[in-house]
Amino acid sequence: MDHMKDTRPLLVVDLDGTLVRSDMLYESFWSAFSRDWRTPLAALAALARGKAALKARLATLGAPDPATLPYSAEVLDEIARWRAEGGRVALVTAADQSIAHAIANHLGVFDEVHGSDGTTNLKGEAKAAFLRAEYGAGGYVYAGDSSADLPVWRDATGAVTVGVPAALRARVEDLHREARHLAPPRSLLPAALRAMRPHQWFKNALIFFPMIAAHDFNAGALLPSLLAVVAFSLVASSVYLLNDLLDIASDRAHPRKRLRPLASGALPLRSGMLMVPALLLAGISVAIFLPPLFLLVLGGYYILTVAYSLWLKRQPIIDIALLASLYTMRVIAGGAASGIDLSVWLLAFSAFLFFALAAVKRQAELVDMAQRNVTAAAGRGYRVSDLAVVTQMATASGFVAVLVLMLYLNEPEVLMLYHHPLLLWAACLVLLYWVSRMVLVASRGRMHDDPTVFAARDPASLVSVAIIGALFIGAKVL
Repeated sequence: MDHMKDTRPLLVVDLDGTLVRSDMLYESFWSAFSRDWRTPLAALAALARGKAALKARLATLGAPDPATLPYSAEVLDEIARWRAEGGRVALVTAADQSIAHAIANHLGVFDEVHGSDGTTNLKGEAKAAFLRAEYGAGGYVYAGDSSADLPVWRDATGAVTVGVPAALRARVEDLHREARHLAPPRSLLPAALRAMRPHQWFKNALIFFPMIAAHDFNAGALLPSLLAVVAFSLVASSVYLLNDLLDIASDRAHPRKRLRPLASGALPLRSGMLMVPALLLAGISVAIFLPPLFLLVLGGYYILTVAYSLWLKRQPIIDIALLASLYTMRVIAGGAASGIDLSVWLLAFSAFLFFALAAVKRQAELVDMAQRNVTAAAGRGYRVSDLAVVTQMATASGFVAVLVLMLYLNEPEVLMLYHHPLLLWAACLVLLYWVSRMVLVASRGRMHDDPTVFAARDPASLVSVAIIGALFIGAKVL
């Protein structure tokens, strides 16, 4: 077809970073990786045949859902305006053509679609050559987002930029004085900080648990514990980002998780991928100043969390047990960092209490699913029909944790530590109330995602912790 005979203006739109605030290569990789841990091996084999072959292979293994991708509202508005004025619009992208066609079919706003075909990677000079052959030099206006698009803008009759920095904007304006600029660039720092989930770092206060239980508050225990908290926080953030990359498809289908930085497109996937090893190395750099045993526990924590993200989170009950273990490992890490020996009682109490909290987390998710009329959890091994069983697991484990605490407080050597040990029994009653309330709140659909985050913001939980702390202090000093 001779496009040059068509006098109507043509708008050529790029996909990655322009129409969608993401990159389909990374999208398909992480989508595939979340389903099969062997994806990196398949990707390397495909890459040996070229980048276009890699994109084609990953598109078959993990094509993203077009309905949940983070589209640019500004670009969609530009396309709508262009079409309203009688212009035609083409989607021309370096993404694999199967993904490009799926997105075009979903949006229904493109007259033509062209993508990489498994042999030619339609990017940079290759895209410019394709557009010259297809539409002729100066036969289109091009909307893009990166320096790789400069050869295309050079041939275009007009330019539209999307989210480009000032330096690139100036280079485009040197080619097209009347260039239009959409979606000004935003700082990635706020999104990167949110992706690290600093609000989750308070969980690492469990590292102080051994020190508190042993009543050992000297600098020799406190300073290593503080370093351990920093190391764990950095490594945990690395894991959170890895988990968000693997869960990006299911997060976008969730009413709240879709707002996370990676899922929403506020933080590019490439940036998230770079942060994963950077945060891990930063955490290890802090950990090397602590005893080798702590580094061993930290390494075990990371290995287990990766195994959880890749596979174990889809195994019912095992996932709850593993989440409980990850909490307990923070307590073990505290003992390793401070050199304080952990009692069997403390480990047993931690295991049962954290199993209860992990079960409450799953309970809250199932209640949310029931309210949204979703029968099965995306990326999980649970169904709404499992709600009653999971609730029983949370309640029973929480009550056993209280029982373990009561038995511990009845030990003769423990009774010798306190002047008024009867006050500790009141603390057990407060803990019993708190566990019961957490299960009740989750059953009513008022707990969102993580019970530990909920507890840190819940006035009743904060008061309960304060009362328990006051009772232990009172039993010691009164």
